[in-house]
Amino acid sequence: MIYLLLIIVGVFAGFINVMAGGGSLLTLPMLIFMGLPSQVANGTNRLAILIEASVGANNFKSKGYFELKKGIYFALPAVFGAIIGSNIAINLSESVFNRLLAVVLVMMLLIIIFQPHKKIKTLKSIGNNNIFLGSILFFFVGLYGGVIQAGVGFLIITVLSLITNYKLVKINSLKILIVLIYTIPAFLIFAKSGNVDYIKGLVLAIGNSTGAYLGSNLQIKKGDKIVKVFLTIAIIVMVMKLLGFFG
Repeated sequence: MIYLLLIIVGVFAGFINVMAGGGSLLTLPMLIFMGLPSQVANGTNRLAILIEASVGANNFKSKGYFELKKGIYFALPAVFGAIIGSNIAINLSESVFNRLLAVVLVMMLLIIIFQPHKKIKTLKSIGNNNIFLGSILFFFVGLYGGVIQAGVGFLIITVLSLITNYKLVKINSLKILIVLIYTIPAFLIFAKSGNVDYIKGLVLAIGNSTGAYLGSNLQIKKGDKIVKVFLTIAIIVMVMKLLGFFG
């Protein structure tokens, strides 16, 4: 039943990761719910993300929505940030990490509800395709992703909306590629420190990859309200769990 639940949650998480972002807001707390220590849950989630991103990126590439050169350019500063962030994450105490995750969940819940990243396109006066600005911002995106990962998709969409004129499909294809590249060193750091449950990670990856494949094929907005409701309820329960309301 645990593995079946992981697959089901993984499908949903992989789908919304590709459609917009926030899948780890479900999978990371779910792994903690299942009894994994916070650092192990964090590392295990990276394995599923790595495989999910590989499937999503390959599917986008097969459909022509791919810009490898620019994706790598933005991913490189994110890699440096992710290396620093991952080393910070593996040294955080479980109580500190859980409280940090609870704060992030609440912040991301507000983003899901109010969607400020959709309004960021009004700030184009900064300049389109601003590579230098993007490099700086993506370093901090990688830093955040290295520490906690959950909700990083919203940050990437915001940054790409700020510095490019790309449509959502192309932004999502770049987002998946950037996540794939910076997750590789982040996962290796967690794996080297022994903070990965490979069985649960691979089972979760089956669900994530299936969801990523479906999401990258559909790329539509249907079901947004249902997703918001589900995420809102799930996040509230998970925040209460992380803050010790359930003992």
